[in-house]
Amino acid sequence: MKFRCERDKLVEALGAAQRAVTNRGSSLPVLSGVRLELAGERLRVTGSDLDLTISATIEVAAGDDGVGVLPAKLVTDIVRALGPGAVEVEVDDDEARIVAGRSQFAVRTIPAHEFPQLPEPADQSVELDARAFADALRQVVSAASVDEARPILTGVLMAAEGDGLRLVATDSYRLAVRDLPGTSVLEPDQSVLVPSHALKELTRLLGDASTITLRLGDRDASFELDGIGDLNTVRLMTRLIEGEFPNYRGLIPKNQPNRLTVEREALLEALRRVRLLAREATPVRLVMRPDNLELLAVTQDVGQAHEELDAKYEGTELTVAFNPEYLIAGIEVTPGDEITLETIDALKPALVHGLGDTEFLYLLMPVRVS
Repeated sequence: MKFRCERDKLVEALGAAQRAVTNRGSSLPVLSGVRLELAGERLRVTGSDLDLTISATIEVAAGDDGVGVLPAKLVTDIVRALGPGAVEVEVDDDEARIVAGRSQFAVRTIPAHEFPQLPEPADQSVELDARAFADALRQVVSAASVDEARPILTGVLMAAEGDGLRLVATDSYRLAVRDLPGTSVLEPDQSVLVPSHALKELTRLLGDASTITLRLGDRDASFELDGIGDLNTVRLMTRLIEGEFPNYRGLIPKNQPNRLTVEREALLEALRRVRLLAREATPVRLVMRPDNLELLAVTQDVGQAHEELDAKYEGTELTVAFNPEYLIAGIEVTPGDEITLETIDALKPALVHGLGDTEFLYLLMPVRVS
């Protein structure tokens, strides 16, 4: 295999594919490499850990078609370190030679036949608005668990909801739900569970894409993007998580008598300040009164912080405590200039959403304090 292309273009393709390369010990050493396949003037660069696969395609000045597997991190670092301009790559059974200007590198290759045969994407596809989908992912994915001992909670539920799509994630301490009306992806009552780490990688790849092509198979999902930077196409494929997602609907309260309305940015800034005194597991207390909101954090042997904000409150005077990181994370992705926080009492889940917004909600469990 032999080809020539601009350094920046090759760096972008290698960098995208490398995001799927396994960084843990594996019984398949070949998974530490990226697979390069040249056909005509099209080079496809693929990285995979079997659960997640990312392929990027670029146009190159072709010499000889072929396939090679190169150590992912080493080759990416080499190409990134080269000076601007054209890079020539030649790969045979034992060695890859990389030449740019007066720089020359020779790297041992990994046997290409050891790279696993990856599944082909499903035939049926639907197109999604990339910006709206990216926005929804930003709001929901961070609420998924990172605890591999609870694999179901590490996924994001994609479910048919009315005439659209609903995304749901929870780590059992918080719940995020985002609706995309009019986005028909699944059959009625159909749902799939997509690994949250794959969706995080997708958000990093989206760039300025206008559409996403989604293909759902029995055991996998693929997302295809066109025209991302110097890349012709990018495809991310991930295995779906098998299992039953928790009944999240039962967690969402129907009626909450206590309702706080406050300016979003003012609350965020105050929380960030008060959080400075919320060390270790210290929660931030919200003291809600008819004419104001008080934020309070007290850490023994360290000190305390409190701040008052103008706010509108309807209900019984109430003090509720939250993990400040979780509360800030939810408010940061809630749209609108004002937010509402609704709750029943200091021990029941609180509902956070934008004033008048019906497409996104964030449910947060309070922290019990004495």
